[in-house]
Amino acid sequence: MPKKETFETALKALEAAVDSLENEDLGLEASLSRFEGGVKSAALCQKLLKDVETRVEQLMRTKDGDFTVTKFEEP
Repeated sequence: MPKKETFETALKALEAAVDSLENEDLGLEASLSRFEGGVKSAALCQKLLKDVETRVEQLMRTKDGDFTVTKFEEP
């Protein structure tokens, strides 16, 4: 079973791709490869943030003012 990548790991990979593109003298193929990796990391970050947003939205206030959490089911 593959290990799930965390938001922090994906963000670090995205930052590394941006840093590499900005500061390294890369050829066209290497630049394209780093760019592709950055786009994939950015997409994963967006997905993970959307998942968290969904979980937060599932936190609902009950009639008596207490909070209840509906368990988030991963797709």
